[in-house]
Amino acid sequence: MAVPVGRIEKEFLLKSLYDEKLSIIYVKDRSEYTLTLDKEATSEIHLRHDKPLGKIKPHTKISFLFNYRGQAIDFTVEVLSQKDGILICKTPENLYKNLDRNYLRVDTPSDLKILFTFRGDRYNLAFPKVSEYERIRQEDLGQNVDPQNLSNLIKQITLSLKNFADGYKIVNFKDKKPDSTEERIVSETGKTLFIPSTAAFLPKSDPYPKKRLITEDIFKRYLESTGVGAAFLDDSCSRFLKNKFDDGFYSDAWVPILFNEYVIGYIRIWINKKGRLPFDFRVLDNIYQFSKILAFSLKENGYFEHGKMENEAFEGSVLDISASGLLFAYPLGSSIITTLLVDADLTVTIEAPYRTISVVTRIVRRFKDKSMYYYGCRFINMAPEDLRFLFEHLYGRQIDSDDSAFLAGQV
Repeated sequence: MAVPVGRIEKEFLLKSLYDEKLSIIYVKDRSEYTLTLDKEATSEIHLRHDKPLGKIKPHTKISFLFNYRGQAIDFTVEVLSQKDGILICKTPENLYKNLDRNYLRVDTPSDLKILFTFRGDRYNLAFPKVSEYERIRQEDLGQNVDPQNLSNLIKQITLSLKNFADGYKIVNFKDKKPDSTEERIVSETGKTLFIPSTAAFLPKSDPYPKKRLITEDIFKRYLESTGVGAAFLDDSCSRFLKNKFDDGFYSDAWVPILFNEYVIGYIRIWINKKGRLPFDFRVLDNIYQFSKILAFSLKENGYFEHGKMENEAFEGSVLDISASGLLFAYPLGSSIITTLLVDADLTVTIEAPYRTISVVTRIVRRFKDKSMYYYGCRFINMAPEDLRFLFEHLYGRQIDSDDSAFLAGQV
């Protein structure tokens, strides 16, 4: 996934662009242009191009790509003016590395029509909602799981919970709305409140690749949102843990049950007998797996059917596209943006003259400004002949041997 470089690395890369006269690539109307920095970057960058660019209107945003020692870096700038073969732009706010693509995003050609359709089922449910999408597939649940037999599954899970904990409970937010501090923070974040020892501290960091823990910083941000002053956050955290300890809870965990973008409830386990080993990540992984099994089983048993929505094609405003993905925008306030979440899959139909491409795309990045949400998407397993056609249609050239890594999907 593309990530923004830090401030110091950004300054270093911009200086390297000038000092080493690195080539910056821009594609417009299927023509490729090479630009270089004409002077050191300040609040503006001055780009000299190798051939006439034609008129570009002020405030137009365009994307560039450059390679620094084998690392593809891209950035977007706002054009200020053009003068004497120089394109003057605002210095980019961010440079992005670890790209999911090796090819430059270009303005969407006018002869392309692009439509989006949600894949799988969509729901409108009366549960707390979070900004991430939980993908649950039966193959992730284990071979001995029968999702159709919900009552038997719950018996199996509750028997297993007794091996980990002195006590447990499974709560459904359909029957009980979040009201305690623990319930509210779990339902608002969709993350696990994990307290290995109430005599110690909340976790300082989250070791999971896809972050799933409420760390001490997240807990403090939550407290601030409820009106706790910054000067009292440490004391509030300490009192929260001390109250648990005084109530006889020595280890505690609250694991959300997630279905798509909804927190439908949680599994809580605790230790209240002295001398027992506290919970560790192995225990947490098991409870997390139980929560996935429960959510999937509820779906298979029709628990969410009343909230199922129709999947209709929609048009986003596609800002740019590459041979491996695209960026589109949708207005704030639209009901559809609540289901356009990171990790959600869409079917994209690209209608071009003489050819229509249908491909799965995954939302890998989401951000917003005052009026729009923006969605960076990556194409998934595009057919080789479609990839070749789209490449040639966007870049105005055939794929050559230098593009073999791209064709192999290594982007």
